[in-house]
Amino acid sequence: MSRITVAGITQIETIVNVDEVPVPYVSSRSMPNTIFTEAGGDAFNESLAFTWLGDEVNFLSIVGRNQDMSVLNPSDRKVTISTEHILPIAEATATQVILCGKDRKKQVFEDIKDLRDVAYDMSMVTPLIASSELLVVANANFCRPFLDIAAKYKIPVAVNMHTFEKEKEQYNEDFLKAASILYVDDDCVEDDPFGFMKEVAEKYDISVMVMGQGNKGLILYDRNQNIHVHYDCVKTNEVVNSVGAGNALFACFLHYYVETKDSVNAIKNALLFASYKVGFMGTSNGFMTVDEVAQWRQLIWGMDKTPEKIANIN
Repeated sequence: MSRITVAGITQIETIVNVDEVPVPYVSSRSMPNTIFTEAGGDAFNESLAFTWLGDEVNFLSIVGRNQDMSVLNPSDRKVTISTEHILPIAEATATQVILCGKDRKKQVFEDIKDLRDVAYDMSMVTPLIASSELLVVANANFCRPFLDIAAKYKIPVAVNMHTFEKEKEQYNEDFLKAASILYVDDDCVEDDPFGFMKEVAEKYDISVMVMGQGNKGLILYDRNQNIHVHYDCVKTNEVVNSVGAGNALFACFLHYYVETKDSVNAIKNALLFASYKVGFMGTSNGFMTVDEVAQWRQLIWGMDKTPEKIANIN
């Protein structure tokens, strides 16, 4: 078990299952069991994943002043995340609507309300970060001051950036310079992904980098182990919805990486974790326990096998 501080956005998410993206115009359509609303957000989902894996989590986030905190811990969920450090100081909670096509294409509509202009109460932050083994942050504006605290106490920083857009690189420089571990998706990467990852890692002195590639798998870069390799997906579940799979994968990777410093072991477990996650509707559902990860790993590879490239069994 590790002690991890997670900082980032909590939002109310609505997932709409549609036939295809973009959606053809129809003035009105009735589709039973296709619209689902619950709490989510990158950092919220990571905190849930860490908790399912048995870590001790400090979760720092901001929601709206009138937000009902019980929404964040529904009664039918087996784990509870602490809301002690989730501050209700924004005008409203950030919201997101995600249209999900049957071919896994997504279209996202995001409204972060006034989150860019709200500052976190720093009086409680220093002891939380200083006592942690890892700080995991989203590139949200209110998370920026946390980076200096992590640097002061030599706490490693993992950044979940998802979309890496060249035109926003300057805005994200503080996070990139602070990161020893970085997660990005390949959505906006037009160059060769291997070359892109090496360029970013060398420019910002990043030790470990994971690039999610959707149903094609991922690429792992580990400078210290001289690893830069593609891994295919594995299959533990039928795909129901892939929203939140990247957050689940990154959290699981970090859980095992903090324990072992073995990026290959960690990424194999993370692939299992994410593949199980996509069998459930909603970004905050479908997380494995450590025991379940071990069982699936034994079933698929055997505990002692460490192939250079995981076979695609989809």
